Amino acid sequence: MTEAEMTPYLGLEVPPRPFDAKRAAGFLADLEEEVKKLEGAEGAGLKALIQSQKPLLTAILGNSPYLTRLITREPARLRLLDGPPDAAFDALLSRLKDDAIEARNEAALMGVLRRAKAEAALLIGAADIAGKWTLEEVTGALTRFADKAVSQATDWLLRDAQKNKFIAELDAQEPAKGTGFLVLAMGKYGAGELNYSSDIDLVVFFEPGRVSLCEGREEQDLWVRIAKSLVKLMQERTSDGYVFRTDLRLRPDPGSTPLAVSLPAAEQYYESRGQNWERAAFIKARQVAGDSEIGEMFLKNIRPYIWRKNLDFAAIEDIHSMKRQIHAVQGHGKIAIAGHNIKLGRGGIREIEFFVQTQQLIAGGRDADLRGKRTVEMLRALAEKEWITPQAAEELVESYRFLRTLEHRLQMVEDEQTHSLPKSEEDLERIAIFSGYKDRASFDEALRAHLSRVQGHYAALFEKAPPLAEEGGSLVFTGTDDDPETVQTLSDMGFKRPSEMMEMIRGWHTGRFAATRSPRSRERLTALMPALLKALSQTADPDVAFTRFHKFIEGLPAGVQLFSLIYANPSLLGLIADICGTAPRLANHLSRNPAVLDVVLDPEFFQVLPRGPELGEGLRQALSTAQSYEGALDVARVWAREQRFRVGVRVLSGSADAEEAGSAYSAIAREVIQALKPAALGEIERRYGKVPGADMAVVAMGKLGSGEMSAESDLDLIVIYDVDDGEAVSNGPKELGVTQYYAKACQQLVNALTAPTAEGKLYEVDMRLRPSGNAGPIATRYDSFAAYQEGEAWTWEHMALTRARVAAGPAPLAQKIETEISRVLRKPRDPVKLAADVADMRARIAKEFPASDPWELKHVRGGLIDLEFIAQYLQLRYAAEMPEILSPHTRGVFEAAGRLGILPPAETDLLLHAIDLVLNLTQVVRICVTGTLNREETNIGLKNLLARVGDAPDFEALEADLRESQKAVLSLFESLIGGLSKTDSSG
Repeated sequence: MTEAEMTPYLGLEVPPRPFDAKRAAGFLADLEEEVKKLEGAEGAGLKALIQSQKPLLTAILGNSPYLTRLITREPARLRLLDGPPDAAFDALLSRLKDDAIEARNEAALMGVLRRAKAEAALLIGAADIAGKWTLEEVTGALTRFADKAVSQATDWLLRDAQKNKFIAELDAQEPAKGTGFLVLAMGKYGAGELNYSSDIDLVVFFEPGRVSLCEGREEQDLWVRIAKSLVKLMQERTSDGYVFRTDLRLRPDPGSTPLAVSLPAAEQYYESRGQNWERAAFIKARQVAGDSEIGEMFLKNIRPYIWRKNLDFAAIEDIHSMKRQIHAVQGHGKIAIAGHNIKLGRGGIREIEFFVQTQQLIAGGRDADLRGKRTVEMLRALAEKEWITPQAAEELVESYRFLRTLEHRLQMVEDEQTHSLPKSEEDLERIAIFSGYKDRASFDEALRAHLSRVQGHYAALFEKAPPLAEEGGSLVFTGTDDDPETVQTLSDMGFKRPSEMMEMIRGWHTGRFAATRSPRSRERLTALMPALLKALSQTADPDVAFTRFHKFIEGLPAGVQLFSLIYANPSLLGLIADICGTAPRLANHLSRNPAVLDVVLDPEFFQVLPRGPELGEGLRQALSTAQSYEGALDVARVWAREQRFRVGVRVLSGSADAEEAGSAYSAIAREVIQALKPAALGEIERRYGKVPGADMAVVAMGKLGSGEMSAESDLDLIVIYDVDDGEAVSNGPKELGVTQYYAKACQQLVNALTAPTAEGKLYEVDMRLRPSGNAGPIATRYDSFAAYQEGEAWTWEHMALTRARVAAGPAPLAQKIETEISRVLRKPRDPVKLAADVADMRARIAKEFPASDPWELKHVRGGLIDLEFIAQYLQLRYAAEMPEILSPHTRGVFEAAGRLGILPPAETDLLLHAIDLVLNLTQVVRICVTGTLNREETNIGLKNLLARVGDAPDFEALEADLRESQKAVLSLFESLIGGLSKTDSSG
């Protein structure tokens, strides 16, 4: 036990002093008299024990009538308190197992179980009161005892069924093995968190056809009979008491199903009719008895039902509404002390459990580390994953331990399943003393502090639902005519066409669109309306934002899930309003793929964009769920869509610049290529086998190679394979020559990246940068690639090679390719011919794509192509003598050129400013609009966003800076490389 865990969860008096000292003294005296009657070593031992444990016994006898009765009825039970409680408890469980096996009939077994329960209650209560066990050890012991009792009772019942000719055959050592019978623990029992006088929630299932039945017996009748007998063994009261009150109502549809439900019927129920509260209940499900093979199978099969990958906020709202109903029914709207229910009341245990459970439902589908059953462990896991703050986690852990320990004290008084504090002053004083406090005042102060703290955390998480009315005025959209007050409210909010808006909104409420056809979705949307209109009104152009939101609604395939998600997370309204106000292209994408909003709720969303191993691991985990090649293609598309949406939102919000965004988009594409390359090769190998001694690599070119991709960038790729024997053939059912083999492999990979599936397309792929372009083979052998670059490649092809890097492939081949690329780039060149070739290539492009609009960011003179050509020219011109100039990244080339003294500081600064400006603007434009930005049709919201990313005070200043930058870049291009001397004849 750590020093922190040894700190009392309640008051400082451990063990507590007796509330009724006189009564305690009387019982102690009577006990001593009873012990005197015992002879020999037993009597002497108990007498010594009473003296050594007098403070603990006084605390028990003066505070707990229930534990007092257990001791006075059988003083010999005091031997349980002699020595460490762990050893005594292990011995108790061992005796229970042996005695249960020996029980000759049901009555004998009931006696065994009840006597063991009495001993366990005394031992666990004493260890708790004496502070020898932590809360987790106390609840763990209660659970371990329940497990032993239920499992031994189940095994006994199975043997009894065999003896009475119901079951023909059983395993001698493990009676439940192979029977298909299954007992699950639910709730606190499943979580290993039973309270002192807890009932146990069980669900009983069976897999038909597994058990060997005697002739004439029906399987359903057998398992119902055993379920009934199990309940009787646990909860029927005899002269020895009871073991556990037992509840089977968590089974599917308990009002119309038998006590034991077949697994096929259960799985069909959960798939078609299961409710959200049942999902929540199964978070803590755990097998405690029966056939372990069947238990593992069922819990594995039901896992997707519990843990949904796409966040189900309709489920969260259902759980939250259950909590509100608890408050409504129980009347716990005010924190009090007398009579307060510390489980269901405000600030109580249930709020902590819901706090944890709802966030598990939110996050557990994506993060298996958040699927645990125990409250304290999951609070700390949520903090570690940054869903909550470490302070919130530790405060809730402290309050949880306080309230659970207090719950035990309440129940120890009379072994009652109570969670409410007494109402009388005397009984409240008793609980305060039993809890280790010196008086009521200090107890009340501590309890109130914990209840208030829990209530605060719970309210912050769940009770910030959007308001149902707009504070500024009326919002009525019923009927056919415009409500005058609503027209005024919308006008006051900044909307210029309120009548048109109201007509659109009435269309939503009639269920005209798929998103609003269900009553539930319309209810959610109605609840969101005030906050939605407020968010849209705060954009730069409210009417444009509203119109785009209307188109967003029109495009949604369904609405209840999304509207519930927004209702649970009102901050998403601002994000959606911003997207509708500034990025119609992204809004269209969002309406087709609303599930991508899930990623926005990740606590790390606005931190550093994932890349490298973390990004790759996320994709590998996603792909591990795919059951087929086609499934892998779908999974990759969903994953890439979410990741690209994440980057786009980061760009819009200003939390990622072009450098970060370009790198992130490129990293996403590389990870997809690296993941789909083996999948595509696997399909080829399945049909044609492998080519011994051969392998292939994918070389990224263009924006992917330079790490400067934007939202809509294509993939420029080259596929290179290497083989020892050029005449080699594949070793599969159908032989292929190596050239044909890798042509098919390359085409398979291209199809994997480009083919439209149920989840859409991934990328467009351009292979024209391969040797000889479209005239050459789709996959190039390494020797041919090297020979082509050495003797046949044009200057423009070497320019393109400056941005080449291997995106996927075995390390030896990747190193071989990159070494060859570096060798080619570092060749000495004729500077005059190089400049002429670069200028000629630029002239050809200018002739094919003439542009004068500064927002033709790529093709306008002084734009992106000129910047890239300058960078590529500098590398080919100086790499032979200064290889440090080589970098696939345009900005990196300019930085190196300045650092190496190739360019003077003024020119370096000019180029760095220009590349930052054009790439930042390009990222936003590619996210927001299709094609070239039309300044006349661009709304004020997008203009403001562009000004912000361009670091300008307004759009006009941005345009002036852009024109000036393009002019300066063109001038520098001409001074470094030369003008357009061949624009008319170089076809």
